[in-house]
Amino acid sequence: MEEEMSFSDIYGGRLALQRRCYSPSCREFCLSCPRLSLRSLTAVTCTVWLVAYGLFALCENSMILSAAIFITLFGLLAYLHFVKIDQETLLIIDSLGIQMTSSYASGKESTTFIEMGDVKDIIINEAIYMKVIYYLCILLNDPLEPHRISQVVPVFQLERGRQSDRLPHVPDRDPPGMPTRGRCSAHPGPHSVATRAHSSA
Repeated sequence: MEEEMSFSDIYGGRLALQRRCYSPSCREFCLSCPRLSLRSLTAVTCTVWLVAYGLFALCENSMILSAAIFITLFGLLAYLHFVKIDQETLLIIDSLGIQMTSSYASGKESTTFIEMGDVKDIIINEAIYMKVIYYLCILLNDPLEPHRISQVVPVFQLERGRQSDRLPHVPDRDPPGMPTRGRCSAHPGPHSVATRAHSSA
């Protein structure tokens, strides 16, 4: 069974979320965004070159033009390889664990696996980023102190939903068959202000 929905991130860009259910104990969520547009790439390249030509006209130093070429090329490669994510996948196997895969525009893939025994809870965290936003996080148990949280792992880097887009998709209660967890407090960053429990793995 496959379901698909679309919504906007905090910048107004469109995101597509696909949900696939392979079995009652195996589910996959795939979040994707539009690929890098030629218009954006052209705009950034023209801006860098206009600034370089302006400095060249003032200083009459050809090294400025050479530096602009290297900045454009290496900046684009770094952006495609380390920043621009085209697709993120979350695979949940109840008896095994959670696998998170990020696919970058350059073709690089980054995979993280979390054993189910290390998962304390899965929550929707509230944070302030020029406005109130919501994002999914995984709380990990502390191996030395089971009652404490050792780490807060954001699930989707692309998913930074706006209040108007995310609230309608948050159910009032956990889905049938999912255990209910109490509220917990976690602060993964300086902008995080509150956390509320949503569902458990």
